Amino acid sequence: MKPESDYQNINRQSWNDRVDSHLKSEFYDVEGFLKGQTSLKEIELPLLGDVEAKSILHLQCHFGQDTLSLAQMGAKCTGIDLSDKAIVLARELNDQLELDARFVACDVYDTPQHVKEKFDIVYTTYGTIGWLPDINRWAEVIAHFLKPGGKLVFVEFHPVVWMFDDDFTEVKYPYHNAEPIVEEESDTYADREAEIQIRSISWNHGLGEVVSALLNAGLQIESFKEYDYSPYNCFNGTIEFEPGKFRIEKLGDKIPMVYSVVAGKKN
Repeated sequence: MKPESDYQNINRQSWNDRVDSHLKSEFYDVEGFLKGQTSLKEIELPLLGDVEAKSILHLQCHFGQDTLSLAQMGAKCTGIDLSDKAIVLARELNDQLELDARFVACDVYDTPQHVKEKFDIVYTTYGTIGWLPDINRWAEVIAHFLKPGGKLVFVEFHPVVWMFDDDFTEVKYPYHNAEPIVEEESDTYADREAEIQIRSISWNHGLGEVVSALLNAGLQIESFKEYDYSPYNCFNGTIEFEPGKFRIEKLGDKIPMVYSVVAGKKN
């Protein structure tokens, strides 16, 4: 059996294996988060706008920090993630913060089987769609869950970033979704010293593929932006050139690192 045919189980285990390291990492700073720090970044905040009393579906929420940050802003939030271990932690954090966010353990494509309501906003950010083989199905799930007049807020690492090897020394992977990428790692982006063995399967998705999928699902592109930095220090060889803004030191501002899309559903 080809590994991609069992990608959900392989990736679920991969993310379950990361949870303990991520919980303890400076990257996620759970201690600071529980003291009131938001996990949301300056890229997504203006795209979201005022979320007071808005219903938000957060796809691929990991252990829910963004979901809970949105709940602290007054939104009614539901977070879903493939990792059942991450969802257990998200629920624990929700209880500690005395919030009312709901968390569901399921695959993105299976979300309609677990969540029945519609939402004002579907939100998904940073390192999400690479774990999904079919972007058209992803876009259809988003369109399914949006209320008329609702919007998708999507922020993702730029596909150009994923073309490089881990040390950004050579172009190793195709820009387009050519084939599954099977990898084995001995650490995780949030803790390079973690002693874990992770096997995962991912796919690269070019901008044209993503935008076309959203349009084909009946959504209207309201905003598209590219950014020459990452708000997360999650790559090798980075430099923080401004507070909270990171680039690959030897590449500087020569490549895009993040992009954002806001897409609306017609009334």
